Amino acid sequence: MLSRERHSQDDRRLLEILRQGLTKEFPKPDRIGCPRPTLLRDIARRRVPLEEAKPWLDHLGSCSPCYQDFTEFRKQFSSGRRKLQLSLAAAAVFLFGFAGWLWEHNRPAEQTTATATLDLRERSVPRGQNPTEIELPPLEIPRSAKHVIVELPIGSREGVYEIALLSNSNEVEPPGGPRVLVSTTGTAQLENHTMVLRADVDVGRISPGSYVLGVRQRGLEWMRFPVRVT
Repeated sequence: MLSRERHSQDDRRLLEILRQGLTKEFPKPDRIGCPRPTLLRDIARRRVPLEEAKPWLDHLGSCSPCYQDFTEFRKQFSSGRRKLQLSLAAAAVFLFGFAGWLWEHNRPAEQTTATATLDLRERSVPRGQNPTEIELPPLEIPRSAKHVIVELPIGSREGVYEIALLSNSNEVEPPGGPRVLVSTTGTAQLENHTMVLRADVDVGRISPGSYVLGVRQRGLEWMRFPVRVT
């Protein structure tokens, strides 16, 4: 802040000195006694203290060629400084955007897979049918899922449903039915011509592997679908 104020004061003093001396043009084609162009450039770029530059500023007030060179150096300096500021601003915008991209693509999986969406609309399986008897690619549920959105098969009704992960169909099924590993309930409602069932579920304690997803209304048999926990 102090440096900026000092430069502003120096600029005002510099302009005042020039304003006093340049009341008319002073051509000087031989340039005898004129400062070197490098010195004029350094004065224009504020690289020379004002006290040291003042004698030459007096000279600028009586030498039109030096004054023209000086003003040209000032224009170049101001233009370069503006370009530098624009470049720094563009670099800051790029870095901010790149940092956002990195965060989006490297944030923990728990933040991006907290909800699993399961589309069963084209997977209508007769109740009681073993899913291994029908060639259907398995659904996938990440272990980080805490919530599921199930789009039920066409023809499903509104109401309360039970959702469960059942033991793999390759295992011997006990007399009382498939072994329920984790279960939850939710209410299905019609949304945009699709019966949608939403429920909270925690499959974090289930080991990755192949299982069966069971969906049913209370009192009815399971609709079963192959599923993989990843």
